[in-house]
Amino acid sequence: MAYEVTATRKRPQNFETLVGQEFVVSTLENAIREGRIAHAYLFSGPRGVGKTSSARLLAKALNCEEGLSAHPCGHCSSCREIAEGTSTDVIEIDGASNTSVNDIRAIKEEVLFPPQSSRYKIYIIDEVHMLSTSAFNALLKTIEEPPEYIIFIFATTELQKVPATIRSRCQQFRFQLISQDLIMKCLRSAAEDLGITADEDALFWISKEATGSMRDAYTLFDQVAAFSGDHMTLDKIRENLNLAGFSAIDRIVSASVAGDSGTALGELSSLFDAGVSAERIIKDGAEYFRTLMLYKSGIRRPDLLGTAEADIPKDTVELLSKEQLEAALKAFITLYRDIRYTLSPRFEVELLVSRLAALRNLTTPEGLVGKLEKMREGIIEGKVVVQKKTADRVIERTVPAPEPAVTAAPKEETATPAEPVVAEAAMPVPDEIPAGNDIPDAYLTEEEEQPPLVINMGVLQALRDRVKENGDARISRALESVTALREENGTAFFSVGSQLNFNTLREGKESVERALEELSGRHLAARFSTTDRKENNIDISQEMQTLKNIFGGNIVIRADARDKEESKFNGIQPGRTFETDGLDRGQDEFS
Repeated sequence: MAYEVTATRKRPQNFETLVGQEFVVSTLENAIREGRIAHAYLFSGPRGVGKTSSARLLAKALNCEEGLSAHPCGHCSSCREIAEGTSTDVIEIDGASNTSVNDIRAIKEEVLFPPQSSRYKIYIIDEVHMLSTSAFNALLKTIEEPPEYIIFIFATTELQKVPATIRSRCQQFRFQLISQDLIMKCLRSAAEDLGITADEDALFWISKEATGSMRDAYTLFDQVAAFSGDHMTLDKIRENLNLAGFSAIDRIVSASVAGDSGTALGELSSLFDAGVSAERIIKDGAEYFRTLMLYKSGIRRPDLLGTAEADIPKDTVELLSKEQLEAALKAFITLYRDIRYTLSPRFEVELLVSRLAALRNLTTPEGLVGKLEKMREGIIEGKVVVQKKTADRVIERTVPAPEPAVTAAPKEETATPAEPVVAEAAMPVPDEIPAGNDIPDAYLTEEEEQPPLVINMGVLQALRDRVKENGDARISRALESVTALREENGTAFFSVGSQLNFNTLREGKESVERALEELSGRHLAARFSTTDRKENNIDISQEMQTLKNIFGGNIVIRADARDKEESKFNGIQPGRTFETDGLDRGQDEFS
């Protein structure tokens, strides 16, 4: 007897042996039992899940000589001819090779003749989506009102390519992928029929590679059986099919994550020397990180993990975060997509393995924001020690939690003279440094580079009182919205939180400068800026806004007025804001 492939030998001969399609089987059986036979059916779904087999089973049930039955006998001449594909009343047509309108016109002429010896004349058109538009149009009227003895059964793997006018005239059945457990059960039966001893891990690998297609599983099973002899093992599969394997990928990843790139690249070279292709290594690498990602997420089902739970490296799972595993999986998937355009696939794989050494340091924006938030909470609670370096010494201090703000009623008292704005002489560094966000300039020695002097915000109250004494109460009220004040190179910079008060202060600039001169004893130019984003139309990235929300303060963006096209970011410092020197076309917004 001639050899018959497993997919053909194990093809279902009745609805009871059709696995994984319970909904289709129950619906068709009920329809046949009640005599509700449609004139057109459309079977859609992935390859190798039983669409054509179901069409033949339906033809058997309708044309069985023992009568219309959901359980045909399988022994009469009609059942045997349908199973062998020789029935004159059940015509199977390959839609991929009969795509023209002339082929459909031939069918339209044939349907005029009744069946020769059967109850129905059935047309099974496989891959119906391959028909041309003209062929579909020619078929419309025929499938809408065919003779009572004509039944059409269409099968397709791409339902979206079938015109809606065709789909609306058919009863549609969508076939599903077959579960891995059912595929393994069928493979065990096939191995017993051939007298082959098959290890569970070997059948597990075959069923996993089939990805839900029973025909693919049987085809791969025949290939493995051909070189396995009477005992099918996973080691033989890896050796003959040149697979990288889960354990080999784990050795490469473990060495890379541990920082030993040399060992990792050596293991990779061994795979290449064994004949494993770059595409296979990339695919197995992606499967490895997918398994670790699912296990990290709490998945424990072997059919989802793709391997036994005992084979998963627990130390690697604990070492890497879920975000890092996702990033590695994405890197392998991207490389598999781009490998066809590369100079050398091997170079690409080696580069990716080398980069895995930095995987432990990888973080996401969300993770970074979370760490910064914890750092901020630690600073507020006094658990984090802040180090600030000035010249050749480091001052360590604990930042105390901010005291709650107390709202006091404005007083109409005459302001006391404020301290000079600029320190006249350097003072020695005391044993204890006052708490605060900045070290006062008075504590810096002459050898150290002095930062711009920050005017104490207490000066602001004295300035408001002096302006009010000079008869400018409106300017004094506008100074209440100042959120930051500093002096640099003979200029006092005011950061105003309100656009309205910004405009008022800009108009009363001379009054503010006169009051500053009276308080400090020297002339200081006044420059105003507003922190109102909407009014300034200054674009702040989401990342910078997040950092601002965490640490407080404002963002400094200084622009050189002599170069209108360039600006640079000077960092985030409390009490600073957006500034320019106001000499260019930004004069309308910055003063």
